[in-house]
Amino acid sequence: MNRISLSVLIFLLLQSCSKNEPAENVSLYFPPKGTDTWETVSPASLGWNTSEIPALLDLLENNGTRAFILLKDGKIVMEEYFGNNLAGTAPFSKSALWYWASAGKTLTSFTVGKAQEDGFININDKTSDYLGEGWTSLTSQKEALITVRHQLTMTTGLDDDVADNHSFLPEDLIYKADAGTRWAYHNGPYTLLESVVKNAVSMKFESYFNSVLRDKTGMDGTWIWTDNDHVYYSTARSMARFGLLMLNNGKWDGEEIMTDSDYFNEMISASQNLNKSYGYLFWLNGKESFMMPESQLVFPGSTSPDAPDDMYSGLGKNGQYVSIIPSEKMVLIRMGEDPSSVPVPFLFLNEIWKKLNPIIK
Repeated sequence: MNRISLSVLIFLLLQSCSKNEPAENVSLYFPPKGTDTWETVSPASLGWNTSEIPALLDLLENNGTRAFILLKDGKIVMEEYFGNNLAGTAPFSKSALWYWASAGKTLTSFTVGKAQEDGFININDKTSDYLGEGWTSLTSQKEALITVRHQLTMTTGLDDDVADNHSFLPEDLIYKADAGTRWAYHNGPYTLLESVVKNAVSMKFESYFNSVLRDKTGMDGTWIWTDNDHVYYSTARSMARFGLLMLNNGKWDGEEIMTDSDYFNEMISASQNLNKSYGYLFWLNGKESFMMPESQLVFPGSTSPDAPDDMYSGLGKNGQYVSIIPSEKMVLIRMGEDPSSVPVPFLFLNEIWKKLNPIIK
């Protein structure tokens, strides 16, 4: 190979890599805490195809979206609100609160990691070390197999096919398989992670969460009990703040919120071999297969094939999305009503990317 053709090959390889890796010379912007100031950048200034934006907005509005935010390098590129607030008394706006649903599981995952970093928890410990024996209806031998890590990865082995799989009462936590041998999306054992944290840190879960995550990033919001579910409510911009924290690997504007890089990377990597698209309560894109709630089927391919492979997300009922895309230095937020009938609506997130790709490419 002559010198010219070798140079051309190197150039093409570098061009190919640049499409999938963030530009290291672009620093992230962080909005100041305590204000609603947030720098913006126009799609046109990024060289995006603005003629395709109306099609995206139509898709969002026609499918019950209330809030949509897109960050690039930490700055707001798109921020759109539709419909009315939860009470139906005023148009939805940047100050309106909405529920995260299961997208809030990512907040719990981060908080558990902070509790481990602070020396209160070891996720490899038995859950009964923090909740006491008898927190399930299992024999002591089977219960002792369940660790905090199993709760984080949805692999407790407890039966999700019960009358209320959101219940965390011992009589509703029934043996199905040994811990670590079966993946099932089960809300009851997940919710008990809050009790694990509370007992370990000797503080209300909400107070610890506020001190180690919410207040350090300037988020607003609060946890509210709805039956057996502890649901986080906040503005869309607060969800975007959390996404930005994740995009910057647990650091906020120079402050290291999470210093345990091992735990951080485990959160957003395949946590077991049963559902390769699941980390520590985060959904992972670009994997070879995935499982869905309420099913034991393994589906080939990626959860959102039209989205970047390195995207990882908090996904919640009725299409609550906080998606982080490191290769694009982007964060995508969607809050709203149900766009589809599946418990974790992968399909609509993929539809968003079908409309978004012609804009950003």
